[in-house]
Amino acid sequence: MIKNYLDKFNLKNKKAFIIGGCGLLGSEISEALLSANAEVFVFDIDRTKGKILEKSFSKTKFKYIYFDLKNTDSIDNKFKIFIKKYGCPNIFINCSYPATKDWSKSSFSNNSLKLLKKNIDLHLNSYTWLSHKVCESMKQKKIKGSVINFGSIYGLVGQNMTIYKKTKIKENMNYSIIKGGIINFSKQLASYYGKNSIRVNAICPGGVQGHVKGKNKKQDKIFVKNYSELCPLGRLGTPQEIAASVLFLASDASSYITGSTFTVDGGWTSI
Repeated sequence: MIKNYLDKFNLKNKKAFIIGGCGLLGSEISEALLSANAEVFVFDIDRTKGKILEKSFSKTKFKYIYFDLKNTDSIDNKFKIFIKKYGCPNIFINCSYPATKDWSKSSFSNNSLKLLKKNIDLHLNSYTWLSHKVCESMKQKKIKGSVINFGSIYGLVGQNMTIYKKTKIKENMNYSIIKGGIINFSKQLASYYGKNSIRVNAICPGGVQGHVKGKNKKQDKIFVKNYSELCPLGRLGTPQEIAASVLFLASDASSYITGSTFTVDGGWTSI
């Protein structure tokens, strides 16, 4: 009799926390996990989108919770309250993209030490601290959990300046520092908590179709063309392709995978 390998992807009786679950990737990840029968809790600053998702997923086990990462000094206590109220998750995913309002000034030519420090505190520190605290909670509750952090191809390789030609887009010094830190800390977590059967992996997406970060407008057509011409698969990825990768790492289908840097980039980092 042939084994049913699709059962490995079933997340029935699994509780998932998604930080940044209202975003372009987060909302798609929520749908992917719900489709696999998980109970999904989304933590995000966007109340409007949160209510829209609650209505859209009304027939599923979905809940939106307002969560602001801006004050990193208070996120520890807030998160403890969430775990006490909703329980410790089996799956923890951080796909948030916290940034200061002047984030666009993070290029080599405009950056400042103050801006670098602010964004490291907001983005890198929130990622590392929350993933550490949830691993500790999983350990105490003896949960064989899966933690998934979001890195980026630009935490692995330098930014290719040619894709910004004839656009108003600039390289981002701070982004590469932050994402590189998240990737390596995920490996450190995997090394330390492996003895507790807690898996930690980092997903590194390449360019993804969708709106510009923090804006409703679509991506620059010239940028999309430049990027696609240099990518082996000849296009940007889709939120659905990223979400499918998250589903794999969240499920028992990846039960022997930890400490990995899971690149979903159409081959970008292979050349």
